[in-house]
Amino acid sequence: MAELLSRTMTPDAAVQIALLNNRGLQAAYTELGVSEAMMVEASLPPSPIVTLSRLIQPSTIEIEAQILQNVLSLLTLPRRREIAEDRFLQAQKRAVDATLKIAADARRAHYRAVAANEQVVLLQQAVNSAETVSDFARKLGETGGMAKLDQAREHAFTAEVGGQLAQARLTQRLERERLNQALGLWGAQLKYKLPDKLPALPPKPKVEDDIETEAVLSRIDLEIARMEIAILAKEFGLTSATRFIDVLEVRGIRRVETNKVTEVDFTLGPGPALIRTETQRTEKVRWRGFDVDFQIPIYDFGEVRTRRVEETYMTAVNRLIEKAVNVRSEARQAYQAYRGTYDVVRHYEREILPLRQIITEQTLLNYNGMLVDVFQLLADARARIETNVQAATARRDFWLAKVDLHTAVIGGRDGSVASVAAGTGG
Repeated sequence: MAELLSRTMTPDAAVQIALLNNRGLQAAYTELGVSEAMMVEASLPPSPIVTLSRLIQPSTIEIEAQILQNVLSLLTLPRRREIAEDRFLQAQKRAVDATLKIAADARRAHYRAVAANEQVVLLQQAVNSAETVSDFARKLGETGGMAKLDQAREHAFTAEVGGQLAQARLTQRLERERLNQALGLWGAQLKYKLPDKLPALPPKPKVEDDIETEAVLSRIDLEIARMEIAILAKEFGLTSATRFIDVLEVRGIRRVETNKVTEVDFTLGPGPALIRTETQRTEKVRWRGFDVDFQIPIYDFGEVRTRRVEETYMTAVNRLIEKAVNVRSEARQAYQAYRGTYDVVRHYEREILPLRQIITEQTLLNYNGMLVDVFQLLADARARIETNVQAATARRDFWLAKVDLHTAVIGGRDGSVASVAAGTGG
């Protein structure tokens, strides 16, 4: 990244820096790791539950061991594994969408920052020219060649251009800071260099015969929504299969009971008396068996669970249809903005700017020949400055529209309206 920051930053370099350095994107990929862990967990059989108990009575010790296994989870493991894998693939698509969004935001911020630089350069040139004319007007006033009112008008024009330059420099600092945020830069990393002007327009605009179809087939968020429907369909099938029995557990039981048994024997002694003898021995009794636990929804026969999953599925279907309609509209709007801004910039470059240059040159010649007064010269200068700023703004809008077109077709949109419409004139 240090090598990228050492050179004049291009839009592609800005995207690379953002992808390498943006912590929000790193968090998205960390969440992808969490989804992978959840997928592995869901694909494993449920662990059995082992219960050990020991009961002590005066003459009896009872030890019981139980192993509980969810049989229903074992039977539905293949389907649950499929659902977990689909969820992980869906998380991967979301990470891709986050990557596209970060890249688009970096490009937009770069174009806006460079456009702010370009406007500062244009207004600085205008201020230099205005200061030269203002100084000339002041000298004419000192010799009596220009009235005080005319001098004031000239100085006011210079001050107005200076105010526009100050506003442009403020915008330049703000746009650069927004670019810093988009790239995740701070400290010594902020000393990078940006171009003074935006790149030239491509020779020909991109032609899209069926932009709607391309967007519907390529948009990553639509693919995520389609995957959600497929996952819900599998979950609906799983719920239907377990509609009447949703809990089935088998418990194996082994019990060992240890009893102390006292045996009494009487034997005939040497006399007429009987001799009593006691002996103790340990007796173990073992039991083996099992029990089965299952839950039957006798009140609704699983209708509530099935209805909930079915309604969730239909909600996802309706949202997918709505999103598809919105994607088509976004693609059309983005392409119209792209073609429209391209034509506007070409109109400025081929018609307005050349004509404005001719007017400036001829007005200056007429002023030098004292055929026009200083007021017409000032009016022409003001119009020339406004035209140059408008042309630079149009170029910025084209490159922003190009980014919006890419996001409208591929993905990475933030849900807002096209940035061209929001940024025109700013």
